[in-house]
Amino acid sequence: MHLRPPSIDPEVTSFLWGLGLGVYIWAGLLAVGVSKPTSFIVAAVAAFGIFLAVRVFGEEEPRRQRSRRGRAR
Repeated sequence: MHLRPPSIDPEVTSFLWGLGLGVYIWAGLLAVGVSKPTSFIVAAVAAFGIFLAVRVFGEEEPRRQRSRRGRAR
């Protein structure tokens, strides 16, 4: 029996990346003294951009395995 992790939809993965890094950016901006409204807006825009980037460019196509039959050595 092969145990595999559950399949997660790419939109969910993209959302989690955007949310996590957005919160990280928001906390970092607050730590350096940026006002709360400004840091929230910058972090929200960055989170949305991260979501889009991961959604568009983050999915990797599985590689096809080559057949060993028919290959001359």
